This record gives sequence, structure tokens and C-alpha cells, in this order.
Amino acid sequence: MPIASPEFSLKRNLNPKHVRILDTTLRDGEQTPGVALRPEDKLRIALALEELGVDSIEAGFPITSSGEFLAVKMISKEVRNSEVIALARTTKDDIDRVIDADCKAIHLFIATSDIHMKYKLRMSREEVVEKAVDAIEYAKSHGLTIEFSAEDSTRSDLVFLTRVFQEVINAGADRVDIADTVGVMIPTRMYGLVKHIRDNVRGNYILSVHCHNDFGMAVANSVTAIEAGADQVHVTVLGVGERAGNAALEEVVTSIAFVLGLKTNIRFEHILSTAILVSELFRIPINPNKPIVGINAFSHESGIHVHGVLTNPLTYEPIDPSVVGAKRRIVLGKHSGKHAVMYVLKQLGVEPSDDIVSKVLARVKELGDQGLNIGYDELVRIIKSIVSSEYDCKHKDLKIPPEISVR
Repeated sequence: MPIASPEFSLKRNLNPKHVRILDTTLRDGEQTPGVALRPEDKLRIALALEELGVDSIEAGFPITSSGEFLAVKMISKEVRNSEVIALARTTKDDIDRVIDADCKAIHLFIATSDIHMKYKLRMSREEVVEKAVDAIEYAKSHGLTIEFSAEDSTRSDLVFLTRVFQEVINAGADRVDIADTVGVMIPTRMYGLVKHIRDNVRGNYILSVHCHNDFGMAVANSVTAIEAGADQVHVTVLGVGERAGNAALEEVVTSIAFVLGLKTNIRFEHILSTAILVSELFRIPINPNKPIVGINAFSHESGIHVHGVLTNPLTYEPIDPSVVGAKRRIVLGKHSGKHAVMYVLKQLGVEPSDDIVSKVLARVKELGDQGLNIGYDELVRIIKSIVSSEYDCKHKDLKIPPEISVR
């Protein structure tokens, strides 16, 4: 359900149907500099994504290597409840490689911006249109579900981009994708572009967006695209991907559900475990302040915040952390107040008398002012040094994680 918040007068073009989620962690995500996955690693992530409930899993780019081909083939065989889709350029060889990998859906792409056509493709606009249409028709003749991406859409001439999308839909494409390849969009421009395509490209098609994070706006642009009428978003777990990465799955899907109030097929309780798996296999640590899945996402130290969240969690949390498989943390530090100390003492089985609370809080603030950062065991020793020996601090009964620290 959406977060309780004021309704604004902004007119939105929200699609009443559920929003499709295409995860490209295994393709665009693996293009993160320095990352290389074995086929068995990719299969583990694919199965986790299937359990998470993503609609489409982009398994890879089969023509790039034998290992990539094997991974796509393995994933196509093992995944049953999500669509498996593979990337291909608009060439017969690329398309055949997707078919040989037993993939039933294909993600075809070709650039449509003048800079790409001139310096990379060395093709005219007419040649690009012809290449795209021929590829769509060939893939369609083999019974594939087709998603077409106009690479560098957001730096393409709008009239030409609109024409390309119309031509590929006429040729049989099922989905068209606006690719913000170098992350240059801002939400207001994305809204206008999506609405323009939706209003001017005719046919029965799914409209998608693929946002990069070069200026830190991939999530905002993705969510705005849905507001403007897009049906699908491309995401990666933890926002992994080329350069500054892609729109982060965990942020996009929670925003769609709890901010926009729209439906997806995501099973939110699996979000954190999926993020941890990707972090381990990609060897990329999760930033502590990463929204939704970072260890600090649902952590509270400030006395005012702790008092509020212990009284009613919605005062300082947009959603219950258990929704995404996470837990709330109450952290003791120099900004803490008596309510945090009382909470921790109760969890340790210590009666929080005013005297004990005052002494523990004073010691915690003293250490914090010295810039010290201590762990749970040291905190227990501090508490034991203050309370009477008759109290038994039951470690095994502690209900909060051991990452209690003094700042």
C-alpha cells in the first residue's frame, strides 16, 4: 500500500495495471568494471531474481563468449516463472545465438542518436531504420518475443526516435525501450519524453525505460517514467552496471509500490537477501547508507528520532523494515537520548533505572566526543561496569544486532 502522504494536484498518467520489472543485473550489471561471473554464479542470481518475482531476467549477451552463451542457456532451462531474455545487436548472427541458447525473448538494440550513428555505427538514419526493421522481422519469424531499445534515445532527435519506434512496432516489436544510455535526463524531461512517445507512437506495445545513473538520477527518472505512462522499467540489484551504474531495483520497486501506490509482482521480503547475494558474487560491498538495503537504512541514533520510532515507527521510517526482509537498529552514540539507552538496557535484561540510564548515557556521549567507535562487546562491558553485579546481561536474549556503536 502507498505511504500515507498529502495528495498533490499534479496530474499523473499512472497505468492502473501492474508495472513490469526487467532486471538486467546479469547483463548490464555484469558490465560493471572489474566484475566477471561464472555461469553457475549467474544461475544462482537468476534463481534468486525469479524468487524475488521480477517479470523478465536479462540473462546476458550470448554472442560475447562461450561462457556467456552457456549461462544464458542454463538460465533459460532452469527459470520457469520469469521471462528469460537475452541481448542482441541487429544482426542475424547475434539473433541466431539467442535462438541457439533456447531463449524465447530477445532484446534487440541499435543506436539512434546522431553522435552514435556518425562515430560508432557509421550509418545514416535510413540505414539504421532498415537495419532495425530487418532484425525485428527476422526475430519475429522465429517466434521470439521482441523488446527493442533505441540506444542513446535521450540524445536522439525526437522526430527520428518517434519514427524508429513506430517502424519497429509496425514490424512486430512487442516492447520498445527508451534508453538513457549516458544518464543525461532529469525527471521533468523524462516525463515529457515518455508522454510524447506514448501519445505519438501507435500500436499495442509495452513502453519501457532503461536509465543510467551518471548524474545520480536513474531511480528518479525511472519512477517519473512510470508516472508519465511507461509500463516497464529496467533495473539492476544495488544499481550495478556500467560507469555509475543503473537504476537500483530495490529503490525503484519500493518507490513504485509505496510512493506511487502501484502494483508489481515483486515479493518484497526477498529484496535484502537478493541484494546480499549480488554483493557477495559481484564482490561489491553494500554502502551503509544505501536506501532500502544498507545497514543504516533503518538505523536510528538521534535521541529525537529514537524516541519517535520507539513510540510509532512511522514517525521516522517510510516503511516497516520487515517488508523488505530487514531489521530496525537502535544505535547508541553521542547523539543518543535516554530512550535509546532504556531500550538497549531492556533488551539486555537490565532494569533501566534513572541512575543507570544517566550513567550509561554520559559514558556513551563521553566516548563519542572522543571520536571512538566501539562494538557490542565493549558496550556490554560498559554497562556491566555501571550496573550492579546482580544484573545478568543475557547476550543470547539480545534482540538487536551487534552493530551497536559509540560515535
